[in-house]
Amino acid sequence: MEEIKTTIFETDRAFSKMSELKGLRNAYMEYIDSNGVLLRPNNYPIIGGEAINFISQSNDSGFVMTWEPKTATIAAAADMAYTYGIYSYKAKNKDAVFLGSYVTIWKKQPDGKWKFLLQTGNEGLE
Repeated sequence: MEEIKTTIFETDRAFSKMSELKGLRNAYMEYIDSNGVLLRPNNYPIIGGEAINFISQSNDSGFVMTWEPKTATIAAAADMAYTYGIYSYKAKNKDAVFLGSYVTIWKKQPDGKWKFLLQTGNEGLE
């Protein structure tokens, strides 16, 4: 299980790094499961194709978002896991950085890669 836990940490960190380098939209499109769910403030859950459509239409050119997982827990069957941690949101051309917490539920794909099945976050940390 420790090897899988390490893989989940590495996957979540790679997801964040892609967001930093290629934008949040590209990162989400790469890491979302085809049945993935987004939980966003003031919205009903955004599911599967609607989630993918929502992501593909989002404009991430004005900010950079990164995160760092604090823990990972693996299901006994080793086919699902979750991570949670702290994210950082920085508007481009501004000094202010906003912090929040997040949780991501991961599902192992048939090819052995991990993609997120559910992702949500809460803003407002100081």
